[in-house]
Amino acid sequence: MFLRRMKAEMTTPDKALPGRPIAMPIGDRHEVLPSSLKGPFPEGSQVAVFGMGCFWGAERLFWTLPGVITTSAGYAGGYTANPTYEEVCSGMTGHAEVVQVVYDPSKISYEDLLKVFWENHDPTQGMRQGNDVGTQYRSAIYTTTDEQRKTAEASRDAFAPIVARAGKGEITTEIEPLGDYYFAEDYHQQYLAPTKNPNGYCNHGPNGLSCPVGVARTA
Repeated sequence: MFLRRMKAEMTTPDKALPGRPIAMPIGDRHEVLPSSLKGPFPEGSQVAVFGMGCFWGAERLFWTLPGVITTSAGYAGGYTANPTYEEVCSGMTGHAEVVQVVYDPSKISYEDLLKVFWENHDPTQGMRQGNDVGTQYRSAIYTTTDEQRKTAEASRDAFAPIVARAGKGEITTEIEPLGDYYFAEDYHQQYLAPTKNPNGYCNHGPNGLSCPVGVARTA
């Protein structure tokens, strides 16, 4: 099947690719952190999922934060079971490229993670991020608790006037409960790690705007 790229309109469940019942095989150890990608995770840890365009740079942003236990690159927000990267890039699965962040809430808060999210990409671009065009590159927050949803929506509402004053228009970030999370292929995991592709590029970094929630965190 010929898979079209750069699809900028969301597919529908009846048109989505069928996928497969077998999960993507990946290694279990994080390339940077002394942790497992798949768990089990420490008692009390929580999970956050963010889409910021290309997942390589997004994952690197989060694995540097104190209090983050592990990160992984994956797909969420779509319809196709266990999709491949090529299928996601076709726009026919409905997924966004995302990073899953497992964190210790006693060391870093969800608000702190949201601050990193809002300040390191452009949340106003719809189905793209910079030169990366397609539904898989949309800005998204997939929440794992009702408290996360309320916090994410409040942070968006607090950030929106700052974005508007900067002349960037309305925030298009999708905020929805997390459905299925699928791990991306093994070669995508910690792609920008020093032991893999230290000179690799992904267009994430400070957007020059300050989100008034959370505390700025650095490694």
